[in-house]
Amino acid sequence: MTENVWTYRATVARIEGADLAGYKVEATDGSIGKVDKHSDEAGSAYLVVDTGPWIFGKEVLLPARTVIGIDLDDEKVHVGLTKEQIKNAPEFVRDKHLQDEGYRHQIGGYYGGMPHM
Repeated sequence: MTENVWTYRATVARIEGADLAGYKVEATDGSIGKVDKHSDEAGSAYLVVDTGPWIFGKEVLLPARTVIGIDLDDEKVHVGLTKEQIKNAPEFVRDKHLQDEGYRHQIGGYYGGMPHM
Protein backbone atom coordinates (compact mmCIF):
# COMPACT_ATOMS: atom_id res chain seq x y z
CA MET A 1 0.00 0.00 0.00
CA THR A 2 1.97 2.91 -1.31
CA GLU A 3 0.00 5.68 0.40
CA ASN A 4 0.25 4.00 3.81
CA VAL A 5 4.04 4.37 3.75
CA TRP A 6 3.62 8.14 4.24
CA THR A 7 1.91 7.67 7.63
CA TYR A 8 3.58 6.73 10.93
CA ARG A 9 2.73 3.34 12.42
CA ALA A 10 0.23 3.52 15.27
CA THR A 11 2.84 1.83 17.49
CA VAL A 12 5.41 4.63 17.07
CA ALA A 13 5.28 6.95 20.07
CA ARG A 14 5.80 10.53 18.93
CA ILE A 15 5.40 13.93 20.47
CA GLU A 16 3.41 16.13 18.13
CA GLY A 17 5.57 18.93 16.82
CA ALA A 18 8.84 17.40 18.09
CA ASP A 19 11.78 18.44 15.93
CA LEU A 20 13.67 15.32 14.85
CA ALA A 21 16.37 17.22 12.94
CA GLY A 22 19.78 16.07 14.14
CA TYR A 23 18.49 12.78 15.56
CA LYS A 24 20.66 9.76 14.71
CA VAL A 25 19.00 7.20 12.44
CA GLU A 26 19.52 3.52 13.14
CA ALA A 27 18.79 0.78 10.60
CA THR A 28 18.30 -2.79 11.81
CA ASP A 29 22.00 -3.42 11.23
CA GLY A 30 23.62 -0.14 12.29
CA SER A 31 23.71 3.62 12.03
CA ILE A 32 22.93 5.28 8.69
CA GLY A 33 23.22 8.98 9.50
CA LYS A 34 21.21 11.85 10.92
CA VAL A 35 17.82 13.40 10.21
CA ASP A 36 18.33 16.49 8.08
CA LYS A 37 14.65 17.33 7.62
CA HIS A 38 11.31 15.79 8.47
CA SER A 39 7.62 16.36 7.96
CA ASP A 40 4.70 15.26 10.10
CA GLU A 41 2.13 16.36 7.52
CA ALA A 42 -0.82 13.96 7.62
CA GLY A 43 -0.58 11.42 4.81
CA SER A 44 2.78 12.83 3.68
CA ALA A 45 5.14 12.27 6.62
CA TYR A 46 8.80 11.51 5.90
CA LEU A 47 12.42 11.86 7.01
CA VAL A 48 15.31 13.12 4.92
CA VAL A 49 18.46 11.45 6.22
CA ASP A 50 21.97 12.74 5.58
CA THR A 51 24.04 9.56 5.35
CA GLY A 52 27.35 11.41 5.67
CA PRO A 53 30.34 9.32 4.62
CA TRP A 54 28.35 6.06 4.71
CA ILE A 55 26.98 6.58 1.16
CA PHE A 56 29.35 9.38 0.16
CA GLY A 57 27.26 12.23 1.53
CA LYS A 58 24.07 11.04 -0.14
CA GLU A 59 20.69 11.93 1.31
CA VAL A 60 17.84 9.43 1.42
CA LEU A 61 14.09 9.92 1.74
CA LEU A 62 12.40 7.57 4.21
CA PRO A 63 8.61 7.49 4.37
CA ALA A 64 7.20 7.61 7.92
CA ARG A 65 6.06 3.96 7.81
CA THR A 66 9.73 2.86 7.81
CA VAL A 67 10.09 4.26 11.35
CA ILE A 68 9.64 1.58 14.01
CA GLY A 69 10.58 3.67 17.03
CA ILE A 70 11.71 7.09 18.22
CA ASP A 71 13.88 7.42 21.32
CA LEU A 72 13.46 11.00 22.49
CA ASP A 73 15.96 10.61 25.36
CA ASP A 74 18.80 9.28 23.16
CA GLU A 75 17.65 11.33 20.13
CA LYS A 76 17.51 8.30 17.84
CA VAL A 77 15.07 7.23 15.17
CA HIS A 78 14.93 3.48 14.51
CA VAL A 79 13.85 2.25 11.07
CA GLY A 80 12.83 -1.29 10.16
CA LEU A 81 15.19 -1.49 7.20
CA THR A 82 18.68 -2.77 6.61
CA LYS A 83 21.49 -0.54 5.39
CA GLU A 84 21.41 -2.41 2.07
CA GLN A 85 17.68 -1.73 1.57
CA ILE A 86 18.26 1.96 2.20
CA LYS A 87 21.34 2.06 -0.02
CA ASN A 88 19.35 0.46 -2.89
CA ALA A 89 16.43 2.93 -2.63
CA PRO A 90 15.62 5.21 -5.57
CA GLU A 91 17.89 8.25 -5.66
CA PHE A 92 16.67 11.14 -3.54
CA VAL A 93 16.17 14.43 -5.36
CA ARG A 94 15.63 17.23 -2.84
CA ASP A 95 12.15 18.80 -2.99
CA LYS A 96 11.11 16.70 -6.01
CA HIS A 97 8.97 14.55 -3.68
CA LEU A 98 6.98 17.68 -2.83
CA GLN A 99 6.23 18.56 -6.44
CA ASP A 100 6.24 15.34 -8.48
CA GLU A 101 3.52 12.79 -7.67
CA GLY A 102 5.19 10.18 -9.92
CA TYR A 103 8.44 10.45 -7.99
CA ARG A 104 6.60 10.19 -4.67
CA HIS A 105 4.82 7.09 -6.00
CA GLN A 106 8.17 5.57 -7.05
CA ILE A 107 9.66 6.09 -3.57
CA GLY A 108 6.48 4.84 -1.89
CA GLY A 109 6.36 1.81 -4.17
CA TYR A 110 9.92 0.84 -3.30
CA TYR A 111 9.37 0.94 0.45
CA GLY A 112 5.75 -0.22 0.32
CA GLY A 113 6.75 -3.31 -1.63
CA MET A 114 8.83 -4.63 1.25
CA PRO A 115 7.21 -7.46 3.18
CA HIS A 116 7.50 -5.82 6.63
CA MET A 117 5.97 -2.50 5.60
